[in-house]
Amino acid sequence: MVNKIWFAMIVISIAIAFMNGDVDKITGATLDGGKFALELSVNLMVVMGVWLGLMNVAKKSGLMDKISDKMRPVICFLFPDIPKGHPAIGSISANIIANMMGLGNAATPIGIKAMKDMQSLNQQKHTATHSMCMFLVINTSSVQLIPATVIAIRSSAGSANPQDIIGTALAATICSTIAGVAAAKLLHRFDRV
Repeated sequence: MVNKIWFAMIVISIAIAFMNGDVDKITGATLDGGKFALELSVNLMVVMGVWLGLMNVAKKSGLMDKISDKMRPVICFLFPDIPKGHPAIGSISANIIANMMGLGNAATPIGIKAMKDMQSLNQQKHTATHSMCMFLVINTSSVQLIPATVIAIRSSAGSANPQDIIGTALAATICSTIAGVAAAKLLHRFDRV
């Protein structure tokens, strides 16, 4: 469906350009768009490479395990259905840490692993558990301390201070996460009654 919408927009744009006699602008806009897409892709690859490398170093040095241990009380509060020592706790911690660093793309495979680990505890395989719902809420609320992807996009778009978004992103993260977790806990309480 999206491809059909894009195709219709392109055809309509070309037809309007022909009617207005601005065909030369199509070529210029196409080349400028391609150049911007290439620059954006390269910037994103650089930022993702740096952060993924740092995550790998943190994992191999044991820093991830130490951070996971520090996060354990919070994880146990948010996911009381998961027994202590279950692999899902490590996957959830790694996913949240990756999201906090703004590595949305890198956090996705870890998030899928966390969901599979939680599914192994699920008694009703076709219904999501409360822990799975809470995990989805936390991921959707966009937990980010360093929005690396947004910084890369702002940098490639020519922003003078691309890191200025950090304070705003942090405030948005705090508000959305508190609201999401509170709503999930409240709905869980109503579900038990």
